[in-house]
Amino acid sequence: MDTPSTSIGPGLGAFIAFFVLAVVLWLLMRNMNGRMRRMAYKEQQRVADLEAREAEREAAERPQRPQDEPVVEPEPEPAQDADRADPAP
Repeated sequence: MDTPSTSIGPGLGAFIAFFVLAVVLWLLMRNMNGRMRRMAYKEQQRVADLEAREAEREAAERPQRPQDEPVVEPEPEPAQDADRADPAP
């Protein structure tokens, strides 16, 4: 009977191929991480710009009051206490 030898392994070529794949994967992940960071920064800038434009638009649409006129805030409605509530019939 001819039994195959178990001492044969993948060899140096397989190790080099695996090492090259690992280095390429590391480079791809590094590149992707940088791009994701830039995208997040650009998104934050875009949202800040939109909020600034919306605030400017609301300020322009709001009627201007005279500077010497005092600001009067409406009084809040009194809260109804549970003790003073109408009892159920």
